[in-house]
Amino acid sequence: MSDLGSMYFGLFLLLATIGGAAVLTWFERRLLGIWQDRYGPNRLGPFGIGQVAADMIKLLTKDDWVPPFSDRVVFIFAPTTIVVAMMLGFAVVPFGPDLYVIDLNIGLLFFLGMTSLAVYSVLLAALASNNKYALLGGLRSAAQMISYEVFMGLSLMGVVMLTGSFSMRAIVEAQADLWNFIPQFLGLFTFMIAGIAESHRLPFDLPEAEHELTAGFHTEYGGMKFAMFMLGEYLGLILISCMIVALFFGGWLGPFLPPFVWFCLKTFVVICFFILLRAAIPRPRYDQLMTWGWKYMLPLTLLNVILTGGIALAMKA
Repeated sequence: MSDLGSMYFGLFLLLATIGGAAVLTWFERRLLGIWQDRYGPNRLGPFGIGQVAADMIKLLTKDDWVPPFSDRVVFIFAPTTIVVAMMLGFAVVPFGPDLYVIDLNIGLLFFLGMTSLAVYSVLLAALASNNKYALLGGLRSAAQMISYEVFMGLSLMGVVMLTGSFSMRAIVEAQADLWNFIPQFLGLFTFMIAGIAESHRLPFDLPEAEHELTAGFHTEYGGMKFAMFMLGEYLGLILISCMIVALFFGGWLGPFLPPFVWFCLKTFVVICFFILLRAAIPRPRYDQLMTWGWKYMLPLTLLNVILTGGIALAMKA
């Protein structure tokens, strides 16, 4: 793709992901209502789709209040960090053979780096709020996100060994004969769990557990700043789903339909699966989440690396 084409696609991607995140707030509540046998949004417009506009108007018209006891500059800066980090992560996602912003030979490492930067948003918000509930949420988030980054990175090493490249496009093209979710089932399992914990989505939303910490790290946030945190969370959900499709389910590969349509359909199915997890699984205790990570996730990821390495060496011999 030419530089001009990449620029135009990047602009389209920016608008599409932000718009998709906004619509996802409605779709998630609607789908949860269906799965839990209750009403979802159903008042504004057909199937309640007008709820998206109502939420946006509500958040945009609220007073932009900054607590007098907070660190004003950091308090304002923190919500933008997570949105910027998530948007940069989309730059290396290949939506088709020629549909990407940039094809880096270290694309997978770039993605891991951007997800790591999102930790700073939560920590800065917690520290700048000067609130004990926000601080506890920030400390939880730091331990949770940094711990599960370890497992997220290790879970992808099997894919890298099979492909021989960190390029996202090369990883997708290497799945032409066999999608990675079959030989890398353990890697897919651990990456999905790490992805949920990394984006602190339900049931792993311990950094903002409202039954314990009011709202955790964004207790003092409202209006547009709160909306940016929510936008970052939904962008994270879409990004993790896109990466799962690209790394384990063949990306744009598929018969009959155009490559971009295949990629979007697969991503949609993965997003629905994440929403189903929210509807079906209760929130664990924080100590259970951390215990699960270090006692089970770490051995599983290391086992996957050892098995994949042994099979790769046996195939070359």
